[in-house]
Amino acid sequence: MIRICTSLVKAGFEVTLVGRERDFSKALTAQSFQQKRLRCFLNQGKFFYIEYNLRLFFYLLFAKFDLVCSIDLDTILAGFYSSKIRNKICIYDAHEYFTEVPEVVERPNIQRIWQWVANRTIPNLKYCYTVCESLAVVFKQEYGTTFEVIRNVPFKVENEFVLSNNSSQKSIILYQGVLNDGRGLEEAIGAMQYVENAELWLAGEGDLSKELRQLAIDLKVESKVNFLGYITPIELKKVTQQATIGLNLLQNKGLNYYYSLANKAFDYIQNGKPSINMKFPEYERLNTQFNTFILIENLQPKALAKAINELLTDKNLYKQFHQNCLIAKEVLNWENEEEKLIAFYEGIRKSIIEKRDLC
Repeated sequence: MIRICTSLVKAGFEVTLVGRERDFSKALTAQSFQQKRLRCFLNQGKFFYIEYNLRLFFYLLFAKFDLVCSIDLDTILAGFYSSKIRNKICIYDAHEYFTEVPEVVERPNIQRIWQWVANRTIPNLKYCYTVCESLAVVFKQEYGTTFEVIRNVPFKVENEFVLSNNSSQKSIILYQGVLNDGRGLEEAIGAMQYVENAELWLAGEGDLSKELRQLAIDLKVESKVNFLGYITPIELKKVTQQATIGLNLLQNKGLNYYYSLANKAFDYIQNGKPSINMKFPEYERLNTQFNTFILIENLQPKALAKAINELLTDKNLYKQFHQNCLIAKEVLNWENEEEKLIAFYEGIRKSIIEKRDLC
């Protein structure tokens, strides 16, 4: 969101990023755009989503805007209905296939509610974009709405990369993101039973935070697993630069993961870090073009450990992936992708100006 908002400000838009404030939220850092946090009494469950959308709806009723962009399905009701009442434009930015995330798929009644939300809103929207080709095709088939593809790639990293030959130093295996179901985190912790001279760093928190910490203790690998907790984007950049290998592991528990193209895959590439990803369509497509990581089909601890150990011990393979990352990073960066984002929003701005001129 920082990338998107910064690019839109650079293109001449006035931008306000709205989110929520929690008890453990860190102070906001100054940005070129405005930032607003809404505080809720509830912080999880269906009543949280109801409360947050109501708060967001009433905020938008009185806020000054021409366009409101809802990020994912859990904010679309507030954006859709506030824009409808005020005769403004609602944009939908789909980072996920929300009705197919594991937490929703495994609860059919909840899935039906979110599907109702999607069917009620998305077919009535003119301006939508998503993060990969696979999701754009699926959304077009399901909702009849055309989605532009704007990939969630990071800014180009200008670091000078040096490969360490210090074998006495422990390698760092990094996962960055929420600690939620279906992310292969249990398997990653289990794999550390079969990996030596390395540490698994988990940057983030989530629904499984407590269970994963206990799992590390139960498997007697707590000395090999480092829970970093919530860290700022600036801190995360420093952590990623220290890593040896990146992990992006998803269980096929729903079409959201199967069609995913997570931004962490690009973060690893930008930092010259070979990574391990699932053999899903978007990662196969990316690897066919750039060959920057190992793809695995079997998400079991021993199979994952085999892939990790291959990267840690095969220096030539690691060096080749590293060099391919340096090539790929020149293409897969936000400086290139933001041109599509700006063109998308400029097209909407042009239509607004033309409409005003006609009036």
